[in-house]
Amino acid sequence: MKKTAIIPLRKGSKGIPGKNKKKMLGRPLFSWVLTEAIFSDLDEVYVFTDDQEIIDYVEREYHWSSKVKALLRNAENASDIASTESVLLEFAENINQDFDILSLLQATSPMTLASDINATLNEIIQNKKDAALTVVNTHRFTWNADGTSQNYDVFKRPRRQDFGGLLIENGAVYTTTKEAFLNSKNRISGTIGLVKMPEETLVEIDSLSDWDIVEKLLAERLKKSKIHQRIDYLILDVDGVFTDGSVYYSPDGELAKKFDMRDGMGLEIIRQNQVEVIVLTSENSELVAQRMKKLQIKNTFLGVKDKFSFLRQFLLDRNSSFGAAAYVGDDVNDLANICSVGWSFAPSNATEIVKTNADYVLNNDSGNGAIRETCEIILKYNKRYERI
Repeated sequence: MKKTAIIPLRKGSKGIPGKNKKKMLGRPLFSWVLTEAIFSDLDEVYVFTDDQEIIDYVEREYHWSSKVKALLRNAENASDIASTESVLLEFAENINQDFDILSLLQATSPMTLASDINATLNEIIQNKKDAALTVVNTHRFTWNADGTSQNYDVFKRPRRQDFGGLLIENGAVYTTTKEAFLNSKNRISGTIGLVKMPEETLVEIDSLSDWDIVEKLLAERLKKSKIHQRIDYLILDVDGVFTDGSVYYSPDGELAKKFDMRDGMGLEIIRQNQVEVIVLTSENSELVAQRMKKLQIKNTFLGVKDKFSFLRQFLLDRNSSFGAAAYVGDDVNDLANICSVGWSFAPSNATEIVKTNADYVLNNDSGNGAIRETCEIILKYNKRYERI
C-alpha cells in the first residue's frame, strides 16, 4: 500500500510575503512539516510548488532521503483563488495517480509531528476509514451573530472539566484513500476518522503576530522534549564557533580564517574520552575542509542548510538520539538544534537569540577558546555516567 504525501506551496503570499521560505527557528517554514513527513510512515513526500528556488533547495538539501521529491506546480493553479482540491487533482494527474493513500500536509502547521501523520494513516489502514483529518478539542464557548449561544446553556454554564468542548479542524493533516479521493474529488469523504492534536496547534499563521506565537511554542516544545544522558556526540558549527566569524577575501575568493589551537587540543582530548566530534556547517569552504582534515575530524559535513533534519537522520543512522548530543552554535540557523539536543552551548559573542535559547552560555568567545571550554564541561558532565 503506497502512502504518498503532498505539501503544496505557493510563491505568492499576501499576509506574510515569502511565508513558506521565511525562517522559523532558523529553518524555512515548510521544512518543519517536511522533516516530520520524512520520519513518518509515509513512503514518499512531494513538495508541490511554483517556486523554482524551493525546488532547488529541496533537491539540494534532502538528497539523503529517498522519500523526498520536488515537483513543479502549474502557475495558473497557484493563484490565491485556486482551491486546494484543484491542486490535489493536478498533483494526482502529474504522478499518474500512483498512490493508494494520499496525505495533504500544510506547511503553515509547523507543530505537526510524524506521530500525527501516522495517526491519520492508521485511521485508514487499521480502522478502515475512507479518510481522516486532524482536529483540536477546544473548550471555548461559541456564539451566533444574533447573540445566541451555540454550544452551551448560558444559565447552566458548565465547568471546564465537565464540558466536552468542540472539535475544530486545525488544517494540519488530511488523509484519504485513492478511491475516495477520485470518487469525491475532495480531500475527505466517506467514513472519516478524527485525530486529536494539542490545542496550541489551532493557531494559524496569517500574520506576523501569529508567526511569533507559533515560533515560541515550537521552541518551548523542543526544549521540553530534551533528554539528558551521557554525551556521545559533540556537534560544532564553524563560522562563529571555530572562528570569530570573520573571513578574509582576495579577488580569487575566500583567503583565510583564524582558528584557535587550544580548541584543537580540546577536541583531541574529548575524542580520547569516547565522544565523537561532528562538524556541521552551511558553508562550503575548502579552508574549513583542510582544517578539519588536519584535526582528523572525519565526520565533516559542508554546505548543509537544514542542519536539524540532517542531524536527526545522522543520529538515527547510529541508533542514537538528540539526548546523546551536545551542540555549539552561534546564529539563527543553529536554533532548532540548540533547542533539541541534550546540552546546547553558545559562545559568549553569539547572537542574543541563540544565547537566550541555549542551555549554557560560555565564558569564552568563538575562535578564542569557546570549543575548549565546551569540551571541558562535557568531560566533567560525562563523569557522572562512569562506572565506579
